[in-house]
Amino acid sequence: MNSIIGYDPVGAWEYASDTLEELLEHHNPAGISWININALDSDTVNALAVKYHIHPLTVEDILDTNQRPKTEEFDDYFFIVLKAIHRENEEFDYEQISIVLTEDTVITFQQKTGDNFGGIRKRILNNAGKIRRASSDYLAYVLMDAVVDDYFTVLDLVSDRIEMMEDRASDDTDDTFMTDIQDIKLTLLHLRRCIWPLRESLTKMIHSGSPLIHDELSPFLHDLHDNVIQAAETVDSHRELLTGVIEMNLSAISNRTNKVMKVLTIISTIFIPLTFIVGVYGMNFTNMPELSSPYGYPLTWGAMALIAIGMLFFFKRRRWI
Repeated sequence: MNSIIGYDPVGAWEYASDTLEELLEHHNPAGISWININALDSDTVNALAVKYHIHPLTVEDILDTNQRPKTEEFDDYFFIVLKAIHRENEEFDYEQISIVLTEDTVITFQQKTGDNFGGIRKRILNNAGKIRRASSDYLAYVLMDAVVDDYFTVLDLVSDRIEMMEDRASDDTDDTFMTDIQDIKLTLLHLRRCIWPLRESLTKMIHSGSPLIHDELSPFLHDLHDNVIQAAETVDSHRELLTGVIEMNLSAISNRTNKVMKVLTIISTIFIPLTFIVGVYGMNFTNMPELSSPYGYPLTWGAMALIAIGMLFFFKRRRWI
């Protein structure tokens, strides 16, 4: 359900409705209003665009959920796109969050139904922190900061999974190892696509000079920018670590293959002279004296056994086995 929160230093209130007209009736003309749209609906987005003079290109970007994180400055508003990441059971869910910042209103468009900013709502309604005493750009910053904080939560979970993969890397019989590794690689790829463009967006926002971004917000934006850089570096670190885990597993598989080949080579080497002896006495020539000897058969077996034992003893002395 869509909602609107109106607040100022004195008080705050919240109203929820599926009807945009009812939400706009509760707009706070004397303070800050935060309108949150749950699940994108083209009619609602277009109606808000008319109300707040949002450019058609911005509307198009809001409705297109495959946008790259970015910021754009317009005459009457500042437009921000970023990607939120949530954990659902053992999987990660990605959602586009679009923010329109005006002088006295912040509009958030969530791609999916759900309350991603419940903690921020409580802070406003309970007058915790400085949101109610700050301007609308500070609310936009707090929303962005909440999304970035979730990045670190996801990165911690990915780190735990990589540690588990390190323990499994030496097991060359783990058939699901490479499948699980590919899942982690795909997660890191998605994280990189979410985080790296956000660095550029924040840099652009910091140096925009827009009247909607007040000087008091600069330290907070710089801190958020540093956090995003840290998250981006952590992603790259995890990717390098994952590459090392893959190499460790390939090394374990290679060692196992070498051991198997070593055993097969030793067996083949032992059977070469035995095969030669059997081949010679398998020719059945008439004038072969051993064929008529009553001890020919056991002597042949004894000779082959001595050769095999002697070769095994030789391999053992050379520490080949």
